[in-house]
Amino acid sequence: MSSTATIEKRLEKVLNRFDGKKEELIPILQKVQEEFGYIPEEKMLDIARFIRVPESKVYGTATFYAQFRFTPIGENRVMVCRGTACHVKGAPQVLDAIERKLKIKEGETTLDGKYSLESVACIGCCSLAPCIMVNKKVEAKMSPKKVDKIFT
Repeated sequence: MSSTATIEKRLEKVLNRFDGKKEELIPILQKVQEEFGYIPEEKMLDIARFIRVPESKVYGTATFYAQFRFTPIGENRVMVCRGTACHVKGAPQVLDAIERKLKIKEGETTLDGKYSLESVACIGCCSLAPCIMVNKKVEAKMSPKKVDKIFT
């Protein structure tokens, strides 16, 4: 089975969970992203046809909400906390160090697909600030020097 056929089957499986109502747009986008790890832009027309709205409505909704992404996420998701405690204790410098080490900017994925880098509003570990999270593991009291130890 070709890659395109596989994507079609996976999308069909997701859409079959819904009735095709306009009100289901955001839950459909969430489930598509859950299935693929991102929303394939070439599938927005299929979603639009399914709920009988213009493709621009699907695209507009998906681009409005920060939760949706249009590129595959890396094998390892790196989240830099930008909450107040982390910011004050050096999160911007940690983010800069990670960008230099991985050779990507916030919102990008490394060419080898190993890491995706993003900042988040708060990880919820304020007493351990500044923090990053790599997948589900919190790295506390981060500094630019610690970046080299984590990303070898």
